[in-house]
Amino acid sequence: MAVLHRALLTWFLFAVFLILLTLRLDEKTDWDWFIIFIPLWIFDFKLLVFITFRIVTHCRNGHDRSFVTMYLKCWYLFCVLLKVTFQILLAIRLQYYSGISWYYIMIPLWILLVGMCGEVFFNLVSHRSF
Repeated sequence: MAVLHRALLTWFLFAVFLILLTLRLDEKTDWDWFIIFIPLWIFDFKLLVFITFRIVTHCRNGHDRSFVTMYLKCWYLFCVLLKVTFQILLAIRLQYYSGISWYYIMIPLWILLVGMCGEVFFNLVSHRSF
């Protein structure tokens, strides 16, 4: 898939999600929250397939054309899985008003954000030139 097609698909999926979210929050529709999150889950599925393909290619050939290490590819896969976990827990909480505490729902997001902050900090410190 060309870069332009990937970008257009990404923008389209996020636009559809925001439209569905707006309709649901304005109480124009009574759709399930799981339906609202479908565009994001399609995007996440696309990411999972892409990352898995890159990992399999790297394992089969012993290297990949990109400069991304196997550690980073596994980290990207873990980040997408944390994001999907957060979205599923959020949809369950919003749809069924379950007894799950908001703290437990936010744990995957917090792990994701702390890990991403650590990665950015590590990259900033390791690429200093003084």
